[in-house]
Amino acid sequence: CLAELGDKTQLATLPVASKPAASLVTVLGAATLALILSSLLAVAAGSVISQYVDPRYLSDIAGAGFNIIGICTIVQA
Repeated sequence: CLAELGDKTQLATLPVASKPAASLVTVLGAATLALILSSLLAVAAGSVISQYVDPRYLSDIAGAGFNIIGICTIVQA
């Protein structure tokens, strides 16, 4: 399934790791740090936003955004 390929960070990591001169430990560390930082931002933003917006609406908004991105991806393909 195409959805199992991962997010853009994983896809961007693939060609970097495939270069002969690439240190796999460095690539792994950078990719891991990128995932941690993006998750940290999402948690912090969700925590702040949830103080002003009902979490139920946040879930609906996130779902709608996910669907919009999916539709745009399909249309551009």
